[in-house]
Amino acid sequence: MGAMLLVGTILGASAAPLMAQEAAAAATAAPATAPEAPAASAPVNVTAAPSTGTIRSISVKGAERLEPETIRSYSNLNPGQSYTTETLDSALKDLYATELFADVVISGADTGALVITVRENPVINRIVLEGNKRLKSDKITPEIKLAPRQIFTRSKVRADVDRIIELYKRQGRFAASVEPKIVQLDQNRVDLVFEIHEGDKSKIRAINIIGADHFKVGALRKQMYTKQSGGPLGFLKSNDSYDPDRLAADQQKLRAFYLTQGYADFRVVSALAELTPDRKDFVITYVVEEGPRYKFGKITAESEIRDLNAAKLQSQIKLKEGAWFNAKAVEDTVTGLNQTAGNLGYAFSDISPNYDRDSDKKLMNITFQAVDTPRVYVEHINIQGNTSTRDKVIRREFRINEGDAFNAVRIKRSQDRIQSLGFFQEKLEVKQTQGSTPDRVNLGLDLEEKSTGQLQLSAGYSSLEKFIISASIEQNNFRGMAQTLSLGVNYSRYSKSVQVGFTEPYFLDKQILLGGDLFRRDYNSFNTIGSTRNTTYSQLSTGGALRLGFPITEFATLGARYSLVQDKVSLDRATFYTNGVCNPLLAGRYLCDELGRRLTSSIGYSLGFDDTDGIRPTRGQRVIFSQDFAGLGGDVRYIRSQANATKYLGLPRGFIFSAHAEAGYIQPLGSAPASGADKVRLTDRFFGADLRGFDIRGIGPRIVRQNYDLTGTLQPLDLKSATQVSDALGGRAYYRGRLELEIPLGAGAKSLGLRPSTFIDVGSVWSLKRPVLTNIVGVCTLTAAGTTAGKPVVPTILGGNSTACIADTANYTFSPGYSEVFLGSSPKPRLSIGIGVNWTSPFGPLRIDLAKALLHQRGDDTKLFSFNVGTQF
Repeated sequence: MGAMLLVGTILGASAAPLMAQEAAAAATAAPATAPEAPAASAPVNVTAAPSTGTIRSISVKGAERLEPETIRSYSNLNPGQSYTTETLDSALKDLYATELFADVVISGADTGALVITVRENPVINRIVLEGNKRLKSDKITPEIKLAPRQIFTRSKVRADVDRIIELYKRQGRFAASVEPKIVQLDQNRVDLVFEIHEGDKSKIRAINIIGADHFKVGALRKQMYTKQSGGPLGFLKSNDSYDPDRLAADQQKLRAFYLTQGYADFRVVSALAELTPDRKDFVITYVVEEGPRYKFGKITAESEIRDLNAAKLQSQIKLKEGAWFNAKAVEDTVTGLNQTAGNLGYAFSDISPNYDRDSDKKLMNITFQAVDTPRVYVEHINIQGNTSTRDKVIRREFRINEGDAFNAVRIKRSQDRIQSLGFFQEKLEVKQTQGSTPDRVNLGLDLEEKSTGQLQLSAGYSSLEKFIISASIEQNNFRGMAQTLSLGVNYSRYSKSVQVGFTEPYFLDKQILLGGDLFRRDYNSFNTIGSTRNTTYSQLSTGGALRLGFPITEFATLGARYSLVQDKVSLDRATFYTNGVCNPLLAGRYLCDELGRRLTSSIGYSLGFDDTDGIRPTRGQRVIFSQDFAGLGGDVRYIRSQANATKYLGLPRGFIFSAHAEAGYIQPLGSAPASGADKVRLTDRFFGADLRGFDIRGIGPRIVRQNYDLTGTLQPLDLKSATQVSDALGGRAYYRGRLELEIPLGAGAKSLGLRPSTFIDVGSVWSLKRPVLTNIVGVCTLTAAGTTAGKPVVPTILGGNSTACIADTANYTFSPGYSEVFLGSSPKPRLSIGIGVNWTSPFGPLRIDLAKALLHQRGDDTKLFSFNVGTQF
């Protein structure tokens, strides 16, 4: 035993971390037990004493950390003081109450020379958690009140054990247990170890509802937050564990459901959660009384507000007499009436329903009463939390000023405008507080600024553009003035660009937007041969643009712009040129006609309407109509018109529905670049917006090649062939529509940044003049063994149905040609349906779409799956 104690002493003095298992192996671990204060009913550890006496002296023994004088002061005993058995008993209790001592003895009571012998409680060296896997230490540690260098006491340990167990109960682990142990160290120190046995999560085995006669139990269970465990997708559930707080919330949910169905007397008689005999699951039983079902009776209004009399108030009430009573509809009516009063300047209006229940007729008569309140004016607008953004940037977004009459609509609009800046936290709120007098109100806005500057290097992979690399620096709140300054460089398989821009939203402190951009873009178009993309022409654009905008009304804006762009369209000389000239046989005449430099000088305008509620809208609409006129100098002349509109609608249970439509048309004003070509050049045409279910540039006019064989016979057109060549040409007109429903997720999935949706896409690109098509049977080339007498010495192109020299294999080699076919120029709709998800992943924003094309035209390129992801590093 002495050797074992010596080992424990050496381990205790070691600087290395001491694990509880090692200490237990050294026989130094013991349950965390320490003597508590004695019961208050009788004195303890006091030697036999006479009934009374006088204290001559007080000495202290056993003190290690505490000074003797400190211990004497805790005992409340002093030399010269008279004492009795009760006095000494009280001193013992006072010493134990300090929780500094494991044992206290007072001796010498027979002589008056008192000796207080103490054994101090140990000091905690460190606190160790073991066995906790489901709850991390950083979640448990804040709940433990004991800490290193504090005095160890059994009562505090027991309280900490209870707190840890309570944490596990909140997680649904009611079988969890905690065993505290101590490891003795030198210098009266201990390591405190909490050995945690987490146990399995206690699930909800069954939810029983007794007394529900008018609704199926399954329908009532769907109203609750708590769900029964099990089922094929049970592993995805996060709310099938027992939670007492959730149990109380479920009772409110049940009551709220019944109140919307007319059962005004509904009540939950009892709610009982019973642990199963194996202590693994719970069975929850609700006993309810539904009561009779009520209908709306007389609906009347009374008003003491001067500007909102009873008739006006009554006109705002949409409840119908004879309809089933619905408490939620009554609540919504009260909210609407208070908002109406708020729009008239009564910020603290008090409109409430008075219920008159007719139990015999089962009618609920309601009188909406508006109590007289003074009209309110805005006294102060207080803004806090904007450390970077200047006050005036926020105040200019308010649609109401200090001194104005209170108006709830303008305050809500102010809130939406500030939210749309994108500088602050989501769901910010303008709060109202009482001013210095009853007719004054203060508006308060507590802000939490978000980072508005971005400096990033990004890399990603797209199913359309393959590898993508970009570097950009952008400040959307430059100098705290809401100015935007940006510089970006992007590189991918088909596009490369560099752009710099600046935007001032309030030029000269007026509601005038002024901005400009300089850019250089290198875009490589492609055709498809089966599933393979091959680069065709290159478009290099260099230019700049100026923008100007100002509001017409609160929701309508007008913008103007001017741009000057020089485009250079080129082809790879090694692939598509012969003797320094573009070869139509290799590139196609439609591409050869587009080569060269052109300067576009255009002016345009946009008329917009936007009353949405933020960057990620849940309500409102956005409509934009724009036109651009090219022809103020330069080489290109046209009028391009475009319109798009989006409607957002928030639905119950967090669903968000959106409907989007857009269309465009280009009217040429100049001549065609070549005979037989369309008047709108290739680089100015519409290729259609992204239509899910189709590949990029997968719809609209295109040229495909139908091949000849070695005998000069035209083969059937196989659009799915791996060698099929398809060139998208674009069109003058397009339209696109989208219906999308964003599906809400639970708090856990939402915190991961997941936003799934279902959608239907429809669209088309068309209106292009039929190009001059090439028909080449093949090419005959004179072989080395051939003669030149009467024979061509250069390759001979065979057009039409010519078959000359095909059979003369002794002198010629024959290369099969192709016949071009024009497809896809039809306004008939392309339609797709699918599901998708936006995910703010650890690798960056990710968009995945799975879409099936239900309607498509001959020549269209469909695509079932697409994704796009980027990351910051």
